[in-house]
Amino acid sequence: MKDTIKILLKGIPESYSQIFFSNNKLFAVILILASFIDVWAGLAGLIAVVIVNVLGLLLGFDKLKISKGLYGFNALLVGLGLGIYFDPSTEFYIVLFFASLLTFLLNIALEGIIGKYGLPFLSIPFLFAIWIITLATRDFEALGISTRGIYALNDMYILGGESLVNVYNWWNSIEFLESLRVYFISLGAIFFQYNVLAGILISIGLLYYSRIAFSLSLIGFYAAFLFYDFIGAELTDLNYTYIGFNYILTSIAIGGFFLIPSYKSYLWTILLVPVIALITISTNIVFSYYQLSIYSLPFNIVVLLFIYALKFRLDVKKGPTETGIQHNSPEKNLYAWLNHKQRFKNYKNFPIALPFWGEWTVSQGHDGEHTHKDKWKHAWDFIIKDTDNKSYKNSGDLVEDYFCYNKAIIAPANGIIEEINDGIEDNTIGEVNLHQNWGNTIIIKHLDGLYTKLSHLKPDSIKVKKGDYVKKGDSIANVGNSGRSPEPHLHFQVQATPYIGSETLNYPLGYYINHNEEKKKFIEFSKPKEEDIVSNVESNQLLIKAFKLIPGQTLEFEINNKKEKWKVLIDIYNNTYLYCENSRSTAYFETNDNMLYFKHFTGDKKTLLFNFFLAAYKVQFGFYKDMTLKDILPSNTVFSKSALFLQDFIAPFIIYLKPKYEINYQSIDDDFSTSKIILKSKVDSYRFNKIVKSKSFEFHIDKKGIDKIIITKKNEQKIAKCIRE
Repeated sequence: MKDTIKILLKGIPESYSQIFFSNNKLFAVILILASFIDVWAGLAGLIAVVIVNVLGLLLGFDKLKISKGLYGFNALLVGLGLGIYFDPSTEFYIVLFFASLLTFLLNIALEGIIGKYGLPFLSIPFLFAIWIITLATRDFEALGISTRGIYALNDMYILGGESLVNVYNWWNSIEFLESLRVYFISLGAIFFQYNVLAGILISIGLLYYSRIAFSLSLIGFYAAFLFYDFIGAELTDLNYTYIGFNYILTSIAIGGFFLIPSYKSYLWTILLVPVIALITISTNIVFSYYQLSIYSLPFNIVVLLFIYALKFRLDVKKGPTETGIQHNSPEKNLYAWLNHKQRFKNYKNFPIALPFWGEWTVSQGHDGEHTHKDKWKHAWDFIIKDTDNKSYKNSGDLVEDYFCYNKAIIAPANGIIEEINDGIEDNTIGEVNLHQNWGNTIIIKHLDGLYTKLSHLKPDSIKVKKGDYVKKGDSIANVGNSGRSPEPHLHFQVQATPYIGSETLNYPLGYYINHNEEKKKFIEFSKPKEEDIVSNVESNQLLIKAFKLIPGQTLEFEINNKKEKWKVLIDIYNNTYLYCENSRSTAYFETNDNMLYFKHFTGDKKTLLFNFFLAAYKVQFGFYKDMTLKDILPSNTVFSKSALFLQDFIAPFIIYLKPKYEINYQSIDDDFSTSKIILKSKVDSYRFNKIVKSKSFEFHIDKKGIDKIIITKKNEQKIAKCIRE
């Protein structure tokens, strides 16, 4: 029962804010207040929301959707519309119940019909329901038509006496630009409150919820205002004023919700305004014949048409970008998308590892000097060199003199052995076999259209057969000197087809270490260059124990005499996350064989979990002394709402608030029998490339995992100690 009540209580305010595609609680409260400027209309709207949410729970519908107001907001609009039109009475509330039921059924039906095309049903259920009820109730003699709007002063006098009438008259005497007055009335009309006060309340709430949405509401409205003036129509006409919200809602939907806010989405917002105007004017003529209002019909038509049209693009990189993960805020959508675009631009690639153990040197890279040309230019040759930069010992006249000869070759990723060529003898040093160019070769299929080829292998060293399944790291052959190979080396390439001799793909390697400099460098999805000394990441078991978080695992820390307990969970979309039981905060992350990286945080930013999110934002599992990893965070993750206020307005065009992350692999007690590791990380917040605040962290790791985390901010230290059983 408690859970049911919680869902109902959460679903009520969410139904209000959902009209503006929001889940902001304070914004919802402001909208509720605005809807109650006409008390009876506000009450009818609230009752309709409760009816629909209760019906949803009783019939066993998705509790998450109910709590998010996805079923309630259309019923809210129906309740407000009927509540403003009819006087309250027993008969009215009975009709309201069945109107709410009808809206709920339309909601479910349209969710299935439109949803299968990946489209939102928006406020279409409200439109069908309000039109049906409006036409039907014309014959309902028991229902009384409301006269509250006609005799507003009399109603106010009854409610609050002469003082309320004086306040009302004072308020209406305030001078506004005529266009601004129409803007406020248009906003208020969304909730069937046809007055400036409601519009001002909603605009304040909109500004608080989203600076981008607020600016888009003005852009959409004034673009319409100018267009009406251009064509000689009057947006200030009473009828158009009441439905002027179509421009506002469409601008917010297209400019900042269904599309990532950018100059492209803003441009399309302006370009679609004349289309909305044409639909508004034409449909208003048709519907007036039946004495019906078009309400939000133009908004629904334009938004659905535009979103649907975008789904047929052949090149999604052109034009505006559709929102992938919805955060119910234009700012959050934008900051998350920008961060994801920069951090994970190559993560769509299947991770291909280096096909060997230890440190090797790239003797020939892409578009090489000798053989990597034309259709076969995207390939690598690897050898092993000693500290004197030599690839062989003794005189180098024998294949056995070469350090890489007969060394094990491993599968660079999971896959199936697609093709094998074996039995070709090794060449004498300096000679090449041009008739059997690739020599002994293995081709592995990893995905459809993604293969790797390993060539010049030692004859009879191949340990697999065609059709075998191999795992990343399995030993599959040894380096030889067969084919077009004057001296022992490994030829390695990625290709799209399964044939020996297939042209190469310009494809990056997943994760590896570059040893060229004194400080080792962790590389992600890149292409090694000639003379690069590279190796796969050698994972450290202590780091894996500390940071490879596994669903079902729990961690508990104590800081400032307070305990925080975290659980590693996985949701229905296979997203892994840390959940803090105390604060109900969530930190989403991903792990693979090489690293942990956090993606998103929701909840209380004063918690240790948030500090852990920052401190371990990106950790790779191999320890290399003094190695440094860098990354970036979304602006809204670190900066306060007040600091972001101005940034939000221009975020679609310019980002000047930039948090940056850095982690350094500080010390290790023993490379072979490790019992203690220290990592140091920090987050620096930049404003116009100048650091304005900084927070640093220090991880102490032992054989059991994380022992403690030291958090330093403004020279003040806090220590979080891990609680172990």
